[in-house]
Amino acid sequence: MFKALKRWWKYWGAKVNASFNEKADPKIQLEQAITEAQDQHRRLKEQAANVIANQKQAEMRLNRSMAEYEKLNGNARQAVLMADEATKSGDEKKVAEYTQAAEAFANRLISVEREIEETKTMVLQSSQASEQAKTAVQQNASALQKKLAERQKLLSQLDQAKMQEEMNKAMATLSETVGEDVPTFEEVRDKIELRFARAKGAQELTGESVEARMLEVEQAAMNTEASARLAQIRSELGLAPAATGTQGDELLKQAEQLQQAEGAAKPQPTGGGDHNQPGT
Repeated sequence: MFKALKRWWKYWGAKVNASFNEKADPKIQLEQAITEAQDQHRRLKEQAANVIANQKQAEMRLNRSMAEYEKLNGNARQAVLMADEATKSGDEKKVAEYTQAAEAFANRLISVEREIEETKTMVLQSSQASEQAKTAVQQNASALQKKLAERQKLLSQLDQAKMQEEMNKAMATLSETVGEDVPTFEEVRDKIELRFARAKGAQELTGESVEARMLEVEQAAMNTEASARLAQIRSELGLAPAATGTQGDELLKQAEQLQQAEGAAKPQPTGGGDHNQPGT
């Protein structure tokens, strides 16, 4: 039962985390990551500073021990010399006192020597730790600078991605709405081309019909009659025919035929004096 609850809790935790990452703003998350990296670098520098401080403190302790060692060594030598002079002068009391002082300096000297060896070991270890800390700080600083430089690139890419997403969304919305409320350009073009094709087809059919030929014949007849009338007017005025060539000869011939037809259709005059009139 406990295992099932544990698995259920982990499942819902992963689900909530995934939902949060999906809805979270990448720009804010990027700033959080950069801030965390800066805090981590700051903590690393503080730790390195503590390691370097321990090294410096061990070096100062070593220097003090070395100075004390030199001083004790000189005092011990001086006590031995003074004890030797007291021995030569026969002063047993001073000999004992100087000898006792020399032994005290010697004991202290031995203790300081041990401290110096321990401090040397400590200084060596702290120096190694200090170098490692410095290297770690330098490496982390380089990594942080790289992240800071990459942040600008990522922010630019994020802005471009948002702009492209908005463009894609706008184009998708445009493609969905165009054609519903208003026709698309392709639909209007197809409609116009279809109407033009129908008109051309109807024109071709009309040009091949009998009615079109009849209209053509009637128009030709009207043109011929007009030409004949113009020829008659020119003839009455005593002017030369205006038309030349084959078409002009044909028009003149048709005009003459019309004149002859009109003359034949007119009634002939009759004489009144030769005929006997009926009586009244």
